Amino acid sequence: MRTAPNKSLCDLLHDEMGLTGTKKGCDTGECGACTVLIDGRPVASCLVLAPQANGHEVTTIEGLGDDVNLHPIQDAFLELDGVQCGYCIPGMIVTVAGILRDNPDPTEAEIRRYLSGNLCRCTGYQQQVDAVKLAAKKLREHRKTA
Repeated sequence: MRTAPNKSLCDLLHDEMGLTGTKKGCDTGECGACTVLIDGRPVASCLVLAPQANGHEVTTIEGLGDDVNLHPIQDAFLELDGVQCGYCIPGMIVTVAGILRDNPDPTEAEIRRYLSGNLCRCTGYQQQVDAVKLAAKKLREHRKTA
């Protein structure tokens, strides 16, 4: 897809590609609402120019699961009520997907450190931390049976 060389990846995904799970929050890389995975690593898409993503694998919340087959992280967030208004959650879930790829059994302190770049105005983060623990457990169990 061709786009202006100065367009952010966040704007391309949300406005031009219709992937509305990628949210623009602060537009400075501070809030985490626009987090996507680039080659499996969490990145603030508002800080990446769209052309810089050319040739790389970009995964948004839409690429993790769907309405019928939720990703285990999405399922855990729903199961433990880790979703409030929902604005920050897509970026948070995408961040968690990248984290759990590298660390399948994080401690609570590690989870809190990992999520520190994802700001939520609705909660005290405990439900999200618990959801990450549950998601990690679900993913470990899934890997054992796969």
